[in-house]
Amino acid sequence: MSRTSRTHFGLAALLAGLSTLGPFSIDTFLPAMRAIGSTLSASPLEMQQALTVYLFCYALMMLWHGSISDAVGRRPVILATTLLFGLASVGCALSDTLGQLLLFRALQGLCGGAGLVVGRAIIRDRLEGAAAQRLMSQVTMLFSLSPAIAPVVGGWLFGAFGWHSIFAFMALIGFALFALCWFGLPETHPKEARQPLHPRPLLASYWRVGRTVNFQLLTAAVSFNFAGFFLYVPSAPVFLMQHLHLGPTEFLWLFGPAVSGIMFGAYLSGRMAGHFSSREMVTRAYWLMFAAALANLAYNLLAPEQTLPWAVLPLALYTTGMSLAAPSITLNLMDQFPELRGTASSLQGFCQTMVSSLVAGVVAPLAWASPLRLALVMNLLLVLGFICRMGYRRRIQAAERA
Repeated sequence: MSRTSRTHFGLAALLAGLSTLGPFSIDTFLPAMRAIGSTLSASPLEMQQALTVYLFCYALMMLWHGSISDAVGRRPVILATTLLFGLASVGCALSDTLGQLLLFRALQGLCGGAGLVVGRAIIRDRLEGAAAQRLMSQVTMLFSLSPAIAPVVGGWLFGAFGWHSIFAFMALIGFALFALCWFGLPETHPKEARQPLHPRPLLASYWRVGRTVNFQLLTAAVSFNFAGFFLYVPSAPVFLMQHLHLGPTEFLWLFGPAVSGIMFGAYLSGRMAGHFSSREMVTRAYWLMFAAALANLAYNLLAPEQTLPWAVLPLALYTTGMSLAAPSITLNLMDQFPELRGTASSLQGFCQTMVSSLVAGVVAPLAWASPLRLALVMNLLLVLGFICRMGYRRRIQAAERA
């Protein structure tokens, strides 16, 4: 491996680690949600707020992470948010009421998205074209391990030490990332390229990005594609423990295949970069996602009862396509605003996470009572994503003909 390749892999590993704060905050405590609710005298629906509040604050702060990093640099934002995340996790571990838990979960959410948003901007600061897509794919592959590992780690910690240890573990991750970034993360956004952090130009930048139809369509496509998989994340305790009759330590049955698909899709994206156009890769990705969603629907229509591994295998194919499409769509989206990459990344992340919050707080509770209903909603979300992608393609073709 050349020195440049080692440098890129090291950066990819660090950025992937920063991105894990989000999924670890979502997935690690899922196996213990019932026990936490019992301890805090909270119903399952009230405990769902611990996920919804986190996602809402995660989305809200995404509007600021990129813009602040455009103004003050990437490194200060990363250092501040990793430190605060660690402190918020300590607060969650010490909570003895639902209100306290929700407060510190909100603080976790305000900090948890910085690594993902600012990390994308760092990649575009350093690299262009196929090289940027390869690094984005490396980050995705490494980052994708966390949703598979998180519920397994959470289940083990819960079984061995109780639910408080899950948040103590999150705190260790936050503090460890703070230390690694303090010593190993360079500043990639020079002072001469920074944008002022004043309300009027900031709002003008968001308005400029957000009103662009191509941005709206690409953001909606990525958001709905992801929501087709994310639907199963807040539904995991019911889907696995009620429908598949699994225990708190067996969440890997869901997250293992799904994350394997994400990693394989990211690997394919990196391998195909420079050999296939963005349009060709995204087209192939949608074929995979539709095949998976329809297979999932057919299984739930025809199978007399849910059995492993057939109930979860379609997710592996779906996330392969989802992960193959995401880097190309995301880079296309950000490249429309070269001087506002942080802002564009923030707004895209905000919109995607708001869709995920709606899925977690409203859609999933309406769908998780039936595996067939989950499969139907997955197909609906994918169709919405495909319609948005096709709308973008028609606009590009019309512009090329003009």
